[in-house]
Amino acid sequence: MVTDSNTAGFAAVLGVRDRAAQDGTARLRLDATEDHLNEAGTVHGGVLATLLDMAMGQAVRSSTGESDVPATSQLTVTYLRPGKPGTVEVSARVSKQGENLTVCEADVEQDGRPLAHALATFAVLHR
Repeated sequence: MVTDSNTAGFAAVLGVRDRAAQDGTARLRLDATEDHLNEAGTVHGGVLATLLDMAMGQAVRSSTGESDVPATSQLTVTYLRPGKPGTVEVSARVSKQGENLTVCEADVEQDGRPLAHALATFAVLHR
């Protein structure tokens, strides 16, 4: 299991915490604040899409070799309801894995209710 308690880079700027990945699955959390909201006062769709992409990338990385790099080649997000300030949780899982492409799905929930669902294809770059 890969656990990242010392989040760095863009994930740290966004405020992502509790990142963990193992065997093709991943999870992470974000405490959505006023900084994550759009003009309507709900969690910005771009924030949710970013969280979904991060979690799925972690899931792919946990299912491949350490030197492999997942690159998002397609991402479809279905927004189900608006998010509000508070904790959002993301879970991701590898659905299908080929030699060079991997398909993942992920969900964002808040207070036990779904906010968004995503499907993505990752190109796995072998170094």
